[in-house]
Amino acid sequence: MEQEVVLIHAPLLPGARVIFSPTGPLNRDYDDVRRFSDAAVHGIKRALKAGIKNPILVCPPEGLFKDAPLVTALGALHALYVPLEIYEAHKEKATKVNCLGLWASSKEEGEKLVQLSSVLEQGRSICRDIGGSDPERMAAPNVADYVQSVFSNSVVSVSVTSDLSVLQERFPCLAAVNRCAKDVKRHQARVIELEYTGEGATEKTLLLVGKGVTYDTGGADIKAGGIMAGMHRDKCGAAAIAGFFKVLSVLKPRGIKVIGAMAMVRNSVGSDCYVADEIITSRAKRRIRVGNTDAEGRMAMVDLLCYMKEKALEDYEPNHFELFTIATLTGHAIRAVGCNYSIIMDNGPAHWARIAQELQVAGEEVGDPFEISTIRRDDYDFHKGKSEYEDVLQCNNLPSSSTSRGHQSPAAFLIMGSGLDKHGIDSEKPLRYSHIDIAGSSGPFPGIPTGSPVVALAAKYILHRL
Repeated sequence: MEQEVVLIHAPLLPGARVIFSPTGPLNRDYDDVRRFSDAAVHGIKRALKAGIKNPILVCPPEGLFKDAPLVTALGALHALYVPLEIYEAHKEKATKVNCLGLWASSKEEGEKLVQLSSVLEQGRSICRDIGGSDPERMAAPNVADYVQSVFSNSVVSVSVTSDLSVLQERFPCLAAVNRCAKDVKRHQARVIELEYTGEGATEKTLLLVGKGVTYDTGGADIKAGGIMAGMHRDKCGAAAIAGFFKVLSVLKPRGIKVIGAMAMVRNSVGSDCYVADEIITSRAKRRIRVGNTDAEGRMAMVDLLCYMKEKALEDYEPNHFELFTIATLTGHAIRAVGCNYSIIMDNGPAHWARIAQELQVAGEEVGDPFEISTIRRDDYDFHKGKSEYEDVLQCNNLPSSSTSRGHQSPAAFLIMGSGLDKHGIDSEKPLRYSHIDIAGSSGPFPGIPTGSPVVALAAKYILHRL
């Protein structure tokens, strides 16, 4: 079987060329649908190198992987993405090809393929624009402007909280991270809320919180030794929420309500930065002792998670609400599962509802894979206050990659710091909560962000409602 991408001059039409980009074997234990997206990426790159401007993508029907045509199209579109800063500065470089044609076995299948791949790519592109752009182009105020522009005149409503006193009152842990950045106007924090309500009776409400750290210096526990580069990507969790809402706004699924909160903040270092040993009282009235200022992502999200918990309790219905945090949270996630996989962890009610398993299956089908981790008693013990002064310890003073259970324990912190520990399986009002760590799956640096987990979330919560 051919393993290399091959360009053939075909006598079909004057100048016609055929590029063969093999998937390789598909029937081994470890082969999955990403073989198709990988082949599409390699094929499109070869087409671009050959100067082809109107490629037609052909993926023959595949019995083992029903979504292979969609995954193939998404692979090609990933290769054709143009970074925001490039097309803003050079309008002539806004696109890499004139158009991309998609072959399908029928008109109906072709129209469906074009619609789904186009919409999912729109969502991923917004995620990449926010997540991949540099820390000044997508500083928090600029992210707010961008999001408001994307959703103007759409079915998604957007509100932005920028007032420093309001942020301090409502989200004190985020305000602590913002304390050093707040005196630089262009770096001041924003909380961006998005809301979508589908037509018909609401059967499910999703409540999403995304980490949007526009740049992470580490704060007072500064990232030393050359590991600070790339930290503008620490906003990919919040970026994924914006991308998911784009898919919602176009496909308009019925029977679902989604509320999202993007915690946009810069973790700067300076005379007013928050420091280890500080005790900060969270929105849930938990006294949190800071252990490491480089664990700012959980601080940025914990009060927003509490805020979403309160929304769920206002109109509580069993099995109706599902809460998520999405974040490039830990280097330990990369150590644990590598660079191509998101990790999902459920609390007790979410575990009983098999949220992680269902999202893993959905992601597997569309080439946006997940690994499942479990939140254990050790993780809660790790974050219990170590003295009479505090209720919760934010972090130890080591990097997550050097800490046992370094990606699981932050989920326990978020549960404890937000007060969700009062809504476990032993509660009269249990709430389903899952934490998604995308530190590995968000994409390479240098390189283009993947847009993960936008496609997996859409596969689980949107596509079957159309």
